[in-house]
Amino acid sequence: MSTGAKQEICFSEVPVVCNFPDVFPEDFGITTTEEIDFIIDLVPGTKPISIPPYRMAPRELEELRSQLDDLLELGFISPSMSPWGAPVLFVKKKDGSLRLCIDYRQLNRITVKNKYPLPRIDDLFDQLTGAQWFSKIDLRSGYHQLRIRDEDREKTAFKARDTVIFSLQSCRSV
Repeated sequence: MSTGAKQEICFSEVPVVCNFPDVFPEDFGITTTEEIDFIIDLVPGTKPISIPPYRMAPRELEELRSQLDDLLELGFISPSMSPWGAPVLFVKKKDGSLRLCIDYRQLNRITVKNKYPLPRIDDLFDQLTGAQWFSKIDLRSGYHQLRIRDEDREKTAFKARDTVIFSLQSCRSV
C-alpha cells in the first residue's frame, strides 16, 4: 500500500471503540438522554399555525416518500393529528441529491427568542489549550439528536402533499 492511499479502518477493532461501546452505536436512532429537552416557548396568546404544503415535482414527491419512510423507520417522525403544520421543501446538495427541509419560518417568528449569547470562537479555542484528545462527530443526522419536550412536539409537525401529517420526534434546532 502506498503512503498516499487511504487505509480502511475497521472501527470494531479500535481499542477505544471496544472499551466504550455505548458511545459508538451501530445503529442511530433517537438518543436516550433524559437530561435535556429542546423547548419551544411561544409568544403568549399564539394560536397554532398551519401552512398548506408546497407544490412538488414528481421526482421530489418520490424522494419525499423515500425520505419520510426512512425517517419513520428510524423513529425520528411519527404520524400526527397536530393543529400545527409547516410545509416541506427540498434543497439540492452539491452532489445533486436532495436534502429534505421544513420551512419553520412562521414558527420561528412566534417563538420566544433565546437571548443567551453564543460563545466566542476564540474563547472556545483557548479552552482547548493543552488538550490531548479530540473527537469528531457526524452531524449527518444531527438535527435528530436532541429530544423535544413532549408538549412542544406538536408544534414541529409538517405537511406534504400525498402524505399524512408528521411530527418530529426530536431535532437539533428549529
